[in-house]
Amino acid sequence: MGTKGKMGQVYVKGMRIPVTKLSVGPSVVTQYKTQIKDGYWAMQLGFSEKKIKNISKPVLGHLKGATKNNKAPRFLREVRVDKEESINVGDQVKVSDIFRVGDIVSVRGLSKGKGFAGVVKRWHFAGGPKTHGQSDRQRAPGSIGQGTTPGRVLKGKRMAGRMGSDMVTLGGLHVISIDAEKGEMLVSGPVPGRSGGLLIIKKTSSGSLEELEQETVVQVVEGEKDEEEKSVVNKEEGNR
Repeated sequence: MGTKGKMGQVYVKGMRIPVTKLSVGPSVVTQYKTQIKDGYWAMQLGFSEKKIKNISKPVLGHLKGATKNNKAPRFLREVRVDKEESINVGDQVKVSDIFRVGDIVSVRGLSKGKGFAGVVKRWHFAGGPKTHGQSDRQRAPGSIGQGTTPGRVLKGKRMAGRMGSDMVTLGGLHVISIDAEKGEMLVSGPVPGRSGGLLIIKKTSSGSLEELEQETVVQVVEGEKDEEEKSVVNKEEGNR
């Protein structure tokens, strides 16, 4: 677990890469489940801090052994493991214990809430025509019910409503750098949510920054080709 920080940019062998800083402080083990007792191997991790006075007694009893300096973990999440691990309640899991520079990760978080939005902003509808006296139909959704069977509005119809505040997962992000002392990590590209929002970071595969460099070079070459094609089209239109 971690929290989202500010975005920035770094240079990897002369290539500029947009990055997002993640605060992945040490997580504390609050519970350990075994195959014999619970039917599977898993550990519960706690992240961030919260004052003990603001925690109910049942939860405080559950966190016994993981509290320190009158503070207890704020967020709790369970993580499955494949086999028995030599860990105890109260042990810390640092970012450097799991991730390495170049690893490919996926980040899951709650996206920003946009409030009530229309179909043009929410679903990218094109809107209606302005001609033939329809001056008020530019951002209208249009027909929402069929004139034939079943003759009703189907469930899941794309309409106006609340936008955002959804759980979003972004994959294919590379770990650019890791600061084990500060508990910070830089990943390539943007991540969902607001600054300070809770994120779940999962390692999908091991990799290297060379793969990221190749992807960046391909994107730059494709962008240059698009610009060349546009210039050729503009020249042809000018000649015509």
